[in-house]
Amino acid sequence: MDVVELLPELHLLRFEVGQAYLWRDAEGLTLIGSGAAGAGGAIADAILSVGSNPADLRRVVLTHFHEDHAGGAAEIAAWGGVEVFAHHRDARVIRGESPAPPPVLSDAPEWERALFESVPKLPPAPPVAVDHAFGDHDVLPFGGGARAVAAPGHTPSSTAFHLPAFGVLFLGDAVANVEGRTMVGVFNMDRARALESFRTLSRLDSEVACFGHGEAIVGSASATLRAAADSRYGGQPEWQARG
Repeated sequence: MDVVELLPELHLLRFEVGQAYLWRDAEGLTLIGSGAAGAGGAIADAILSVGSNPADLRRVVLTHFHEDHAGGAAEIAAWGGVEVFAHHRDARVIRGESPAPPPVLSDAPEWERALFESVPKLPPAPPVAVDHAFGDHDVLPFGGGARAVAAPGHTPSSTAFHLPAFGVLFLGDAVANVEGRTMVGVFNMDRARALESFRTLSRLDSEVACFGHGEAIVGSASATLRAAADSRYGGQPEWQARG
């Protein structure tokens, strides 16, 4: 795992597939995303590497239910003293009470459908209790007040988290930043809604943008997000968007 300092309070944890973020407040740590099943040991090592202790972790905050972002939550919650936060409409999937619906790729470009077939298939996310089921616009207790921002499309209840006090925006898989391209995320359940969510999120004031996949943007993130969202194909190069 790569561990990258973005701010004194914020580190990126990069897994083989996807990534999570570690936020440090005076009262403890918050993990945004949990990696895939089996990621707990690597996350504990990452926490130690930045001078903290796994016992300092207070909560895991999930942007959506996919296995590369929620799969490690059960193992981490088992450390004790860690609360799991998830959107109330995702809670049944995360608890294991309902299956995770698949993406809808019929209207995706050909390159995206080919990518879906080529990516490694991860184990399902083990079920975990949801201690706090939040809703759209709720404020979560980290980062000076983290506002939950609805970002449907990738999944129906995908959520971004905006920290106005620090100018930080966690985008989950609503937006990606790969190979120098800021673009709508892939493997969506509703591509049209995903594009609209991208435009909505780009209007939030942010200096730092944290993605579920791809390099974080540190400095003037809003300008980059707005330029990409306002492009004809939501940040995708025209040849890719047309497939």
